[in-house]
Amino acid sequence: MPANADKAPLLAIDPGREKCGLAVVGYDHTIYHREIVETSKLHLRVAHFVGRFGIDLIVLGDRTSAQETRETLRHAGFRLEITFVDEDRSSELGRRRYLLDHPGEGWQQFLPIGLRSPDHPYDDYVAVILAERYLDGQRSTRKPRTRKKKQ
Repeated sequence: MPANADKAPLLAIDPGREKCGLAVVGYDHTIYHREIVETSKLHLRVAHFVGRFGIDLIVLGDRTSAQETRETLRHAGFRLEITFVDEDRSSELGRRRYLLDHPGEGWQQFLPIGLRSPDHPYDDYVAVILAERYLDGQRSTRKPRTRKKKQ
């Protein structure tokens, strides 16, 4: 049994401007839940998972809308630990995992993954990748990237 087996699972968030991928993942890599939620309703789902699973750690992707998402959660009253994780290639890996889990129907299942396109958003799979990165000790110690404003 892993040393952290008795700890509450973590909540991983792939933040976005319009939608966020969410994944509740245990320290043994068990995926308890994953979903995609509108960004405007993120705080409601976080509250649900905190109540249901006793979440005390949020793992947040460090790119698009990361800082805004953290501030939104803070303003909503969440005082949980929030740590950033490097999102490098996470969308590509999430897409691949989604396509492996959804092989398609008919002739499409015989196409190589590189030639197939997801039929649904896969931000929740990206959140799983972020959780696994954190759990595997590949945490990012840097702050999220910020875009330079055009002048």
